[in-house]
Amino acid sequence: MEFESLQKQDLERFEQLQGRKTDLLAELTGLCPSTEELQSDPDWQGLLVAMTTCRDMHRRNAMLIERKLEAIRGTLQSLQASVSTSTVEVYDRLGQVARFTRGRGYQEA
Repeated sequence: MEFESLQKQDLERFEQLQGRKTDLLAELTGLCPSTEELQSDPDWQGLLVAMTTCRDMHRRNAMLIERKLEAIRGTLQSLQASVSTSTVEVYDRLGQVARFTRGRGYQEA
């Protein structure tokens, strides 16, 4: 609901949800055992390890996605910035660099 409120820029609804969320978090905190009890519970330790692993994988995925987005942005920028008269370098049959201008018609090719 918070995400939807933010998407719609309905800040009044978002603020209303904050009180409900705070009450829910307080209730969950009251149900939670003490820190000392959790530290001695092997199941809790296993959960901490699993959560740490998930957090690290999430960070890795976020970095990968960000890198891919940067590559896509760079590609789009280079495509948008290219001028139809810019030159393109390619190799000919002899391995020499041959320059061609972009935008040549199919009749010239």
